[in-house]
Amino acid sequence: MLKAKRILLIIGGGIAAYKALDLIRRLRERGAAVTPVMTSAADEFVTPLSVSALAGETVYTDLFDLTNEAEMGHIQLSRVADLVVVAPGTADLMAKMAGGLANDLASTLLLATDTPVLVAPAMNVRMWEHAATQRNLATLRGDGVLFVGPNEGDMACGEYGPGRMSEPLEIVAAIEAALADGPMKGRRVLVTSGPTHEPIDPVRYIANRSSGAQGTAIARALAALGAEVVFVTGPATVPPPEGVEVIRVETARQMRDAVLAALPVDAGVFAAAVADWRMAEEVTSKMKKVAGKLPALAFTENPDILAEVSKMTQGRPALVVGFAAETDDVEANATAKRLRKGCDWIVANDVSPATGIMGGAENAVTLISGAGAEVWPRMDKSEVAVRLASRIAETLGPA
Repeated sequence: MLKAKRILLIIGGGIAAYKALDLIRRLRERGAAVTPVMTSAADEFVTPLSVSALAGETVYTDLFDLTNEAEMGHIQLSRVADLVVVAPGTADLMAKMAGGLANDLASTLLLATDTPVLVAPAMNVRMWEHAATQRNLATLRGDGVLFVGPNEGDMACGEYGPGRMSEPLEIVAAIEAALADGPMKGRRVLVTSGPTHEPIDPVRYIANRSSGAQGTAIARALAALGAEVVFVTGPATVPPPEGVEVIRVETARQMRDAVLAALPVDAGVFAAAVADWRMAEEVTSKMKKVAGKLPALAFTENPDILAEVSKMTQGRPALVVGFAAETDDVEANATAKRLRKGCDWIVANDVSPATGIMGGAENAVTLISGAGAEVWPRMDKSEVAVRLASRIAETLGPA
């Protein structure tokens, strides 16, 4: 897919710059040509010699380098690529992009380009969560800039949380999706997946048997059609797909916040098995077993994410797809759920223990829409995903 494609790789100044070396190698293995640009801070972490040796091309660093300007002016450099990739995308680079600044070669190229841009953010967790960075992120997404990551994990500074740059193969997958000329190119889709865990006390929680396999397959299928996918996942056993923006959550309330933050999108696919209830009051200490007594657990309802998004008066996705896991009267219950929630489609399935569907490799679904019920044969979950993604693409049409 990347054979003969040209990537303009802008390397920002952060500790994650070392991953850019492996990214260059992975891209060239797949037949892509890589033109590297380094900020002045980037060569504090990796050397231009290393970058040039791996890319097999000149490294561009200086906006006012007369030799490089004579051979290829910065305006031309910004437009000959098939995709501009910023990795690592530091808070500083994102701020410059959002503000339209052009005070060095990297920011000038980003302002002058008419080529799609993909950013792999990398920064300290506090910097990522800062209101200014989140405003810049929203601005850039509104401008059509694509993102992959960041991931959650340990930081070089010793902190933990979102801000780690995506791994090179994840970025490669995102590049392949960005360059795909599929029917979903230019579309942004939200997919929720997996279970949620609702704490009973610090060591116990309410959960369900969802593996996240179906949601993961749907996100992968949509990305393969060229969509930009935001994947909000609970603690699933199936790893998330590569090439999509992954947001990990634990509880239903966290999932709701992540979903609302990801809007606007063209379509929302709500495949997560969200817990209906949580503890009415937070318990901060482990509940102790008392002989002859059972604990009294008081519950309250969780937010109804599907209904909230479906009934939005502003910013509602053009297509909202819900899921219904039923054990009895599947079609009737799913049809009633679609009307009650206000979504466009419901993908219903029978998760009775005898079917082996919940947590299994196969699925047998009925697609409920305003036109009625369409029964699909039992098939692998990846096949269900491809079929559903194709139907979504047909319904939305070209971007």
